[in-house]
Amino acid sequence: DNIEPDKGTEKTSKETETVKLSCTYSTSSEYVWLYWYRQYPNREPQFLLLKGARSRSETHTSDGRFNSATTRTSTELTITDVRLSNSALYFCALRVAAQ
Repeated sequence: DNIEPDKGTEKTSKETETVKLSCTYSTSSEYVWLYWYRQYPNREPQFLLLKGARSRSETHTSDGRFNSATTRTSTELTITDVRLSNSALYFCALRVAAQ
């Protein structure tokens, strides 16, 4: 199982714009959970969003401005109404469940 950010994912934007970040993943499992986190300098990562993929469809988010779309091989984080406080390092993570 593998997940990695898409190339050229360093983004700059103006406040109130919408920003999209994406990762590509591979697994043979149908029980896929995709996570997004952000990390500020010298701080621990913060949970942003959990999105099911393939046989899962649930979404759990820490903030309504964060949304996610998934395919069988990718996940995309959408941040609407971007603010200066959204300046951070973003991570995607893959969890494969037994069922």
